[in-house]
Amino acid sequence: MDKNEVGIKYIQEHKYEEAAKIFNEVIEENPSEPLGYINFGNLLLHLKEYSRAESFFLKAIELDKEALAAYYGLGNVYFDQSIFDKARESFQQAISLGLDDADVYFMLGITLQNQDQSKLALPFLLRAVELNPYDEEMLFQYGLTLAQCNHLIDAKEIFEKVLSLHEEHSDAHYNLGVINLFNENIEDAEKHFDEALRIQPEHVLAANGKKTIETFKNRE
Repeated sequence: MDKNEVGIKYIQEHKYEEAAKIFNEVIEENPSEPLGYINFGNLLLHLKEYSRAESFFLKAIELDKEALAAYYGLGNVYFDQSIFDKARESFQQAISLGLDDADVYFMLGITLQNQDQSKLALPFLLRAVELNPYDEEMLFQYGLTLAQCNHLIDAKEIFEKVLSLHEEHSDAHYNLGVINLFNENIEDAEKHFDEALRIQPEHVLAANGKKTIETFKNRE
């Protein structure tokens, strides 16, 4: 196990000071290699030291213009600070240079969601779930974006997949309730709203959905 691997293991064990010491040694021993800077940047990102993390990722890119992991790390630095234009640019750069990983597609998709560009987000979230089909958060966000783009049949299928992975996912139940309500399938809509509220009694949106159904029933 080389020093970079040891440092990553320290991060996983929450031994951050030890990780910092190891990555510092890596950089001192190999100052022209980007990997040490990338790993130190990831540590600082984990600790929410965004300004320092940014400088380490930029140093890695200065050393290697095609350091894919540095662009990805930089994207996360900006995303965490809601600097979505820069996050988008960094994630796109990582992908254009050849990073074919579910996480980078997912983060680019979520960045575009935060920029109110759901249609542009769809293909990236689709790619994320193709690469990682059993990640419930990726599936849920993909389903949500499908729903936002009015692809309700496809969204329903995805939310049902989320529930197959995690049957207590209150937001998946809520969104299935909304889709069924939109399709005037009142009985199924009410069941999903009830499930969302059972799992999360303070689910305000599901409670509002129930009120809508009650209003609908009173009109009949």
